[in-house]
Amino acid sequence: MFKSHFAKKLILLVALLFAVCISLSSSTMTFAQDARPYRIVVVTHGQASDPFWSVVKKGVDQAAIDMRVKVEYQAPSTFDMVAMSQLIDAAVASKPDGLVVSIPDATALGPSIKKAVAAGIPVISINSGYQDGQKLGVLAHIGQTEYEAGLGGGQRMADAGAKNAICVNQEVGNAGLDQRCQGFTDAMTKAGGKVAVLAVDLNDPTGASGKIGAALQADPTIDSILTLGPTGAAPALKVLTDQKLLGKIKLATFDLSPDVLQAISDGNMLFAIDQQQYTQGYLAVVYMTLYLENADTPGNYLVPTGPGFVTKDNAAKVIALSKAGTR
Repeated sequence: MFKSHFAKKLILLVALLFAVCISLSSSTMTFAQDARPYRIVVVTHGQASDPFWSVVKKGVDQAAIDMRVKVEYQAPSTFDMVAMSQLIDAAVASKPDGLVVSIPDATALGPSIKKAVAAGIPVISINSGYQDGQKLGVLAHIGQTEYEAGLGGGQRMADAGAKNAICVNQEVGNAGLDQRCQGFTDAMTKAGGKVAVLAVDLNDPTGASGKIGAALQADPTIDSILTLGPTGAAPALKVLTDQKLLGKIKLATFDLSPDVLQAISDGNMLFAIDQQQYTQGYLAVVYMTLYLENADTPGNYLVPTGPGFVTKDNAAKVIALSKAGTR
């Protein structure tokens, strides 16, 4: 009797396990069948290895998983508008269902974007290109308005007592970066200060540090520096450290990186202007999927993701989030 009873329990257990396996297998198959049949190509001017653009790509990748679509991220190896336009042309030739682009130079990239629109491929822009996208036929722009972000940075810098600043621009000719410097300059000028734009090549960090250091030596009245990204903030921090000017010259930057956040937390940097780039990558894929599937568009052409400001007051919280790669 005992053996018979045990055997029945064993058979029942095996049957239950088999049912669970069948259920799991069915669920897996259902998920696979539910994958949406869309391929979206993302072409930006920023490499996925860059600390800023790696966060954009993380947002793109997560949205691809959440929306169950195929997404390809592409970028030229350096800031090269000819190479970027060629990447867009190649993407258009591959006939994707949707295209996401950044537009740092509308003159150089406009013809390629227009080809996509003419071919019936919907286009969404992210990060840069807000002022030019609509003219090119872009459905929506996801990002911050760069001039206004620079303006806000200049107001904060002036409020902190800055009078004579340099704006370190690593990509002169990049419309978004030029607008950042212009907004910063206008705000500082209105407050009675002045700004000089300093062009540097961040492919040569030593040379960039040298140019910043030389500018400070040439004009000892410079009391503040704004850089336009984390890669620009690094040589500026090095110069201020080497010349023992930390805390004496105010430093702020656009965008976040672990080093930038730590500098803010330590009191060596005044603030960072945050455009929440993870959101840019994520929402671009979400909105494109919704457009492809349901003809949905945002209520406004601009979907703002910034500017926000990271200061010593909230740096610790943002540092914790940056470790997950989402800030």
